[in-house]
Amino acid sequence: MNLIRVLVRNMSQMKPVKKVGVIGVPFEKGQKKYGVSVAPAAMRYAGLLDKLKEIDGLDVKDYGDVDTHPCQETRQTVPSVENMSDLALVSVCNKRLSEKVSQVLRDGRIAVTIGGDHSIGVGTVDGHYNVNEDMILIWVDAHADLNTNKTSGSGSVHGMPVALLVKELSDYWPYLPTMDWQVPKFSIKRLGYIGLRSVDSYERLAIEKYNVPTFAMEDIDKHGIVNSIQHVLQVLDPEQKRPIHVSFDIDALDALEAPSTGTPVRGGLTLREGITLMELIHATGRLRAVDLVEINPALGSGADRDRTLEAGVAVLRAALGFSRRGTAPRGKLDLPIQTPPHN
Repeated sequence: MNLIRVLVRNMSQMKPVKKVGVIGVPFEKGQKKYGVSVAPAAMRYAGLLDKLKEIDGLDVKDYGDVDTHPCQETRQTVPSVENMSDLALVSVCNKRLSEKVSQVLRDGRIAVTIGGDHSIGVGTVDGHYNVNEDMILIWVDAHADLNTNKTSGSGSVHGMPVALLVKELSDYWPYLPTMDWQVPKFSIKRLGYIGLRSVDSYERLAIEKYNVPTFAMEDIDKHGIVNSIQHVLQVLDPEQKRPIHVSFDIDALDALEAPSTGTPVRGGLTLREGITLMELIHATGRLRAVDLVEINPALGSGADRDRTLEAGVAVLRAALGFSRRGTAPRGKLDLPIQTPPHN
């Protein structure tokens, strides 16, 4: 019997949602490299919507792009925050995104958000939490994104979204102008990491202090991707009832698999591991939101760009029910595998 089928039967009896709402977020001010803002357009041009519609029974609706242009408030003089670049722009984008994610979820659809840099995780998780307060968050990334403005080496907000979201770290922040709309309510006890391999010292301290279930690449090498995600889900949701949010940074994949990204780190997940991870989460029936961020079509060669976009499409298709097995007659997949006799 197929191993994934056995594991899924033990993990959940819920049926996956078959309606999807796609949101584009052409935003790149959470980091300093040009190009990540064109990823939503590039993903659509690469055929994302049509390839999602090929999944049997999946109802796909494109909600368009979030308006990332400055509002009147950000055009006025806003007090700056030390070591936080473009905070006002990050804030207005995420506020609009939060509202859009909540709308998609209330429409009964899985919210699929295409970034943009990972600072948009503030808006996607906030919007999801406003609808499902019992949600859990799986952060798939080479980086923990747990820095504050006091610990960040770059001042780029795409390295801070988790720290901005979790209530346990709220006292470590100064007052953040324009961010009054976002009150940290999500608990770090509902967070798990997959794929880490570039973690700063402060981030490591926070992970250890709060005992966040974390499978870095060395752990995945030892235990395998299936056991790794099973353990994280069991720790965060032992009763297997909570809605799942996956925030997937394309740099979680090895740089050979997805070279067109701003902060590539060698030694990451293979595309097969990334697909298996998302297949398992899909099969729980509890996936309600998924982000795909940090694809930068302006970096690398044309072949690098195409390879990265193809990887992103494959990850999302796996999350939403595409089967690598194709179609097979009912019951045939559970037949025992016959081992040929040795001569």
